[in-house]
Amino acid sequence: MKVITANRLLNGDVVWLGENQNWVERVTLAKIYDGKDAVANGLETGAMAEKNQEVVGVYEMDVTVEDGVINPVRLREKIRATGPTTHLEFGKQAQAVSA
Repeated sequence: MKVITANRLLNGDVVWLGENQNWVERVTLAKIYDGKDAVANGLETGAMAEKNQEVVGVYEMDVTVEDGVINPVRLREKIRATGPTTHLEFGKQAQAVSA
């Protein structure tokens, strides 16, 4: 299973391709692509968004689904999904606490 990720060109935020070809800010909202053809279609959508200067650095990443929640496989992707590794008061960690 894979999801498509990139960085939003406007502000550099990490984003994932969600349903209806929208870029979402939480990996848990990403659309899951299963199979080579599905992943290729997702990457094609990402390439069009990159061409339209919405995002930059589009690529696929491996995920697992545990109890209905999408989880990145690689450490790098886990860090990208949770935010900076500095203080919990910053980034996506702070947003999760305040939500």
